[in-house]
Amino acid sequence: MSDVSIRIEGRAGRITLARPETLNALTHEMCREIDAALLAWREDPAVALILIDALGPRSFCAGGDIAAVHAAGKLGEFEGARNFWRDEYRMNARLAEYPKPVVSLMQGFVMGGGVGLGCHGHPRIVGETSQIAMPECGIGLIPDVGGTYLLARAPGHLGEYLGLTGARMGAADAIYAGFADHFIPEAIWPELSAILVETGDATAIQPFIEKPPEGRLPAVQDQIDLYFSAPIYADMLERLETSVSPFAAETLRILHHNAPLSLACTLQLVRDQRAAPDLRRALTMEYRYTYRAPAEADFLEGVRAAVIDKDRRPRWERSGIALASEVAEMLAPLGAAGLKFTEERR
Repeated sequence: MSDVSIRIEGRAGRITLARPETLNALTHEMCREIDAALLAWREDPAVALILIDALGPRSFCAGGDIAAVHAAGKLGEFEGARNFWRDEYRMNARLAEYPKPVVSLMQGFVMGGGVGLGCHGHPRIVGETSQIAMPECGIGLIPDVGGTYLLARAPGHLGEYLGLTGARMGAADAIYAGFADHFIPEAIWPELSAILVETGDATAIQPFIEKPPEGRLPAVQDQIDLYFSAPIYADMLERLETSVSPFAAETLRILHHNAPLSLACTLQLVRDQRAAPDLRRALTMEYRYTYRAPAEADFLEGVRAAVIDKDRRPRWERSGIALASEVAEMLAPLGAAGLKFTEERR
């Protein structure tokens, strides 16, 4: 069976991730196949909407296939990773700009590349098991696939908190933060999918929408805004360190575990993207970091600790707070190698 099932059913273009044994991790070839389908269906009058879902109860998509990127990087081969991210980001932009409704049904883990696939279209549907996060700072990367754009539009300074800590969001919190639109119980999804396929009408979801179980983020929004509104990262740490709040203590623990360079770059990217006119600018900036990450950052070490050896004890090259000059180097323009958005069928 293919890693992704792409077909037309009724009035819907259907995309189903089919790697449940890997939590539906995205490969480069899957991104290329999905993007080609989006191009083919864009002007097809037979396709009224796109429906994206995934096999298995545990995960919609837990991210990109970073184990493969790690293996190549350890051999000094970086072009494969760069090509993967380039094509993935183009797909993310196409989803965000698509002229037809893109309905995503996101159960279980929705992280990294899963956010890029499921959270840029509309309507975005979550259920009881949904756990959405951008945990890239824990592996020496930054919230990419347009993640900084979504984070920048979260209430208050929630984007900084979610981006730097990688905190998971259940259904209610994902809706609150702007990563999802509606909660529909997952038992209803097969019936809902059949109706969408038959009618091609995304508004058919309306009768099925319910109020999700209460989330946790609104209750800590004031604390998040207090700590994460600090003008620089050092001041943010000082505010957290001087607090007696259990929330502040847990937040500090996570930040001290994550990659210093990733944290500093993420903070700047999220704040920069508040002025971004569209997703493309965010993707362009993110690509500057990911292009350099395998060779110049802590990405390979982060993947080793989290995915390969699973010892959860990364040995970051940089200790303490990353310097402004290091951030500037990682986010500097790439010249001719910079991300470009193309329309060709691949």
